[in-house]
Amino acid sequence: MRQWLIDIRTGKGLSQKAVCDYAQISQPTYWEYEHGETTPTPPKAKMIGRLLGFDWTRFYDDEVKDA
Repeated sequence: MRQWLIDIRTGKGLSQKAVCDYAQISQPTYWEYEHGETTPTPPKAKMIGRLLGFDWTRFYDDEVKDA
């Protein structure tokens, strides 16, 4: 689970739907991102990072730690 992603989103007062609308992705897909089931493509990671205010490469740091 990417608790850090959930914490950033909720800390900004945004719903999953708001992030999905901005990044043009489905809610189930975003849920998978938050729960670590899948990792967004770099363009989607950049959009989400820009909206939420974090370095988009953080998504990929998780993969390195889990390997």
